[in-house]
Amino acid sequence: MADQNGMSDKVKGNVNKAKGEVKDQVGNAKNDPKMQSKGKKDRAKGSTQKGIGNAKKNL
Repeated sequence: MADQNGMSDKVKGNVNKAKGEVKDQVGNAKNDPKMQSKGKKDRAKGSTQKGIGNAKKNL
């Protein structure tokens, strides 16, 4: 059966947030706006996934 309490979504969300933070910081250090943008996108994706996981937990 599928993940009923949303734990996998929360874990994936945290991973994407961390990945995005690294990309954002590396992009900042290298003065690479494209990489920073990708990092911000990954962080937003992670926040959304984590929110979905929390919503599933509350069902």
